Amino acid sequence: MHWTRENTIQTKELRLENRTVMDNPLLAINDLRIRFQQGENSVDAVKGVSFSVNAGETVGLVGESGSGKSITALSILQLLPENAQCSGEISFANEALLNFSKSQMRRIRGHKISMIFQEPMTALNPLHTIEKQICEVLGIHLGLKSSEATAKALELLELVGIRDAESRLKAYPHELSGGQRQRAMIAMALACEPTLLIADEPTTALDVTVQRQILSLLTDLQQKLGMAILFISHDLNLIRHVSDRICVMKDGEIVEQGVTESVFKAPQHPYTIDLLNAEPDGEPEPLKENPANLVTGKKIKVWFPIKKGLFKKTVGHVKAVTDLSLTIHQGETLGIVGESGSGKTTLGMALLKLQISEGLIQFEDTRIDNMNQNQFRPLRREMQIVFQDPFGSLSPRMTVADIVGEGLDIHKLATEANREGLIIAALTDVGLDPECRHRYPHEFSGGQRQRISIARALALKPKLIVLDEPTSALDRTVQSQIIDLLRNLQKKYNLSYIFISHDLAVVKAMSHRIIVMQAGEIVEQGNTQQIFNQPVEAYTRELISAAFESQKSA
Repeated sequence: MHWTRENTIQTKELRLENRTVMDNPLLAINDLRIRFQQGENSVDAVKGVSFSVNAGETVGLVGESGSGKSITALSILQLLPENAQCSGEISFANEALLNFSKSQMRRIRGHKISMIFQEPMTALNPLHTIEKQICEVLGIHLGLKSSEATAKALELLELVGIRDAESRLKAYPHELSGGQRQRAMIAMALACEPTLLIADEPTTALDVTVQRQILSLLTDLQQKLGMAILFISHDLNLIRHVSDRICVMKDGEIVEQGVTESVFKAPQHPYTIDLLNAEPDGEPEPLKENPANLVTGKKIKVWFPIKKGLFKKTVGHVKAVTDLSLTIHQGETLGIVGESGSGKTTLGMALLKLQISEGLIQFEDTRIDNMNQNQFRPLRREMQIVFQDPFGSLSPRMTVADIVGEGLDIHKLATEANREGLIIAALTDVGLDPECRHRYPHEFSGGQRQRISIARALALKPKLIVLDEPTSALDRTVQSQIIDLLRNLQKKYNLSYIFISHDLAVVKAMSHRIIVMQAGEIVEQGNTQQIFNQPVEAYTRELISAAFESQKSA
């Protein structure tokens, strides 16, 4: 199904025709209030929220990080932490869910109401294979035997577009890419064909072409099953295409709701207008004339062996990166784009010697690929990385000051007298109040945690920072702030970036040059304007079409 404005309108009209009587909604939330008790203090996270979802309808819930979207969704399934106090009414199929016991909710969760969580790496059990986790759902709710459940699990993985699905059944979550883990989560959520699907940022970790496939898949299943969807997202273009109605949340309240097209064409609340105007734009500072080469890679190769049998004989290879060559200049941003599993992150890790690889890697005038880790350690401070998931990459047991100062201690870059001053300077550079340095990561929003990650890298005064999907989990307003921050830091310190992302709008705003990867190889490369305005390869044109088609038609 080709994702266009015409398809979207036709699909919405079909849902309207098939919808049950709207006076009797499938899900009705009335005056929902959620308060978190923290010692003697309390925080009101949700303040009198009311909305409904009809059978066969998609309702979009949008707002910035910390607005209360996910907390509202978790309350429907009674998945709130113990220190949460919840009041109001949540009715599902005319049953009051807040009055349900734990055993009653277990019959609802995963069967009648299913949820796709935002962070699949933390939602999936790291000790169990993908097969076992999907089969568990099928066994508990549908009573399928082992062989039946395995066959159904394989069918589900193929349905959500996981390549070589049979081999992936036996994989553990850490062996899959971010996009593959998200697709496995979607397969698990759809296993029992639920009446209501709560999708909490279901396409955040997915590249644009797979986003389109997943949305088409959800639309097809919705039509087939009459399934209702509560779709939570910070991506307004996405919400516009998938939802019949939209609710805009800010600071725990719904500030505006209505038919999606009406809200987009004539937004009433200033906050809604701000969200609609928050698309990434601009471009990086022009490069200086004849910039020096900072990193050179020649014929880089990363193949992972596939071992089978009792003696773990190598029977094949996963070809993550194959004979890839590139150059990064001082002060330049090189954007790397491609589908999930194309080798983007593996390439970045290989360049930083965080992944074993073959081929030549040179940093300035020094060849580093043949160095051991002890030899390379003095150069480590020059080459830093900001990971995709800041919550997972920041130690929950360390304060912000400890996190930012750890590298200073390891590389002996600070004295007892100036250490705190260097930490404060790094936090100030990324726009954080230095007074927050005594707090812990869980006390910050996603955007703030990403700023902490950038401060940790920046404290070492590196020449190169690899940014691995640094904005994928952030809403558009925060994305724009992070992009502006990174561009300003690059100008101030003449930093070089490798910017890995599936979000082409963000890549366009950040990058001087772009390489397009597919199946571990570069299929096209060139300056940003050339790639976006005159792409040569069909694959590049498909990526750009998928990313910007919705904006052009909006």
